[in-house]
Amino acid sequence: MERYFGEATPKLGFGLMRLPRKLLGIDVEQTKRMVDLFLDAGLTYFDTAFVYSGSEEATRKALVERHPRDSYTLASKLNAWLGKLSVNEAKKELHTSLKRLGTDYLDYYLLHAIQNNNYELYDRYGLWDYVREQKQAGLIRHWGFSFHGTPELLDELLTKNPDAEFVQLQLNYADWEDPKIASRRCYETARRHGKSIVVMEPVKGGALAKPPREVQQLFQAAAPEASCASWAIRFAASLDGILTVLSGMSNEEQMRDNLSFMRDFKPLSDAEQETIRAAQEALGKIEHIPCTACHYCTEGCPQGIPIPDIFSARNKQLIWGQIERGAKDYQELAAQGNVADACIACGQCESACPQGIRIIDRLAECAENFKG
Repeated sequence: MERYFGEATPKLGFGLMRLPRKLLGIDVEQTKRMVDLFLDAGLTYFDTAFVYSGSEEATRKALVERHPRDSYTLASKLNAWLGKLSVNEAKKELHTSLKRLGTDYLDYYLLHAIQNNNYELYDRYGLWDYVREQKQAGLIRHWGFSFHGTPELLDELLTKNPDAEFVQLQLNYADWEDPKIASRRCYETARRHGKSIVVMEPVKGGALAKPPREVQQLFQAAAPEASCASWAIRFAASLDGILTVLSGMSNEEQMRDNLSFMRDFKPLSDAEQETIRAAQEALGKIEHIPCTACHYCTEGCPQGIPIPDIFSARNKQLIWGQIERGAKDYQELAAQGNVADACIACGQCESACPQGIRIIDRLAECAENFKG
C-alpha cells in the first residue's frame, strides 16, 4: 500500500458521504454499480467516516463483501466532538467502524474535522497517541487528519505531530483565496511540512458542478464538451503532492462524468489555469451563502432547523435569480417543521460549521427575506 504515497497515486477518490438515496435510506444497489465502475477504471481509494449516516454499512455491502480486500484502499475517520462524546466513546469509534465495514484494518484513518474550536479536545483525549497505537497494533496502515482551521493552527499541529502521514484539506478554486477557508495557505503549509494531501470538497458540496451562469459561460467557451465539475476536480488534482481528490458522487451519471476525465488524468494547461483565474474573479463578485451541505450544523440543533436546505433556497435567489423557486422551496420546508425564524441563537451550529459561516446572522437574513 505504500505506493499510494508516490507518483503512481490514482488521483480520484470515491467520497462516500453523499451516496445515492432512496425512500428508506442509501440505495445500495446503485452504490454497487458505482463501486464497480470506479474499480473497473483502475481507481481504488474509498473514503467514509463514522458520522456519515449509513455510509460504512453501505460500503460493506457494496464494496467489502463483493471485492478482494487487496483490490482497494479504505479510509474512515474518528470524530471526537460531534455529539460531545467521552474519551472512551471516541476511542470505540474505530472498532465500530471496522465492524460496520466488515474489515479488520483500515488503509487510512483520520482524526476528523479538526478546527480551531475543537482541536484541544483531540489533545485532551490523547487521540493522537491513540491512532499511533492502533497503527502499531495493525488496525491502521496510515494515519492523518482532516482539517478546517487556520493555516497557523495547521502549522502548529504538524509541528507537534510530524509523524502524521497526510492531511485532508478543503481545496477548490472558489475557496483558494477565501480568507475564512484559506485553501491556498493551508495547502502551502501542509506542503512546507512535506505532507501528502487528500483533497475534500473539490466541487464545494456540488456547488461548482453547476456554478453561477457567468462561470459556466467561461468554461463552455474554453471547452464546450467539458463539465463544470471537471474543471473543479482537475484544478485540485493538478496541484503537487496530492494523494487523491475525493468526489462525493451521488449517482451513476456523476460517476461516469468523473471517470471520463479522471481515468486518464491530465493536469490543467497554462491556458486552462487562466480560465480558472477568470472563474475565480467572476465568483468573487457574486454574493451567496458558502454552505456545502455537510449537515454538521444540524446534528445538535435543538430546534431541528434544516439549515443547509434553507441556505440552498436562498442561494437559488442570490446566485441564479430564481426568486419564486427559492421562496417555494422555503415554503415547503416551513410546511414540514421549524425554519429560519425558529432559531434561538444558541450557537451550536456555528461551532460545528467547517465553513465558518455566521449561521445565526444568515438565518435571520433568510427569515426576513422569506417572511410573508
